[in-house]
Amino acid sequence: MTVLLAISGVFAVLAGLVHAYIFFLESLAWTSPRVRRIFSISSEGEAQATRSLAFNQGFYNLFLAIGAVLGVVLVLAGNGATGWTLVVFSCASMLGAAVVLAGTGRKYLRSASMQGAFPLLALLFAFVGSSFGS
Repeated sequence: MTVLLAISGVFAVLAGLVHAYIFFLESLAWTSPRVRRIFSISSEGEAQATRSLAFNQGFYNLFLAIGAVLGVVLVLAGNGATGWTLVVFSCASMLGAAVVLAGTGRKYLRSASMQGAFPLLALLFAFVGSSFGS
């Protein structure tokens, strides 16, 4: 594996960790005052009203996190084709969700950049690494 592909794997794992944290916030801690501040939820009532939606959304993030990390594990175990497929699919999905979030309004640009930076870097290094490695 080239250095560029190794860097891609590191960014994919970091992206997975960010999305696992988002899972925690959305699915486990949604109604806490700290999480309400993070997501600009104005009241306990609003948090309760959106709790089931956030719970579901959190699991999407968890599944993408698992895909990215599992992909890297498979690559390291010698199953490159399956591993890179999982890494690219998971990171592209994370990046796509970040683009959608950014498109919903200026106030979400910071969150979208935090959500999308690591997957973007993972994909860029994977592309460049696979281009030069061929």
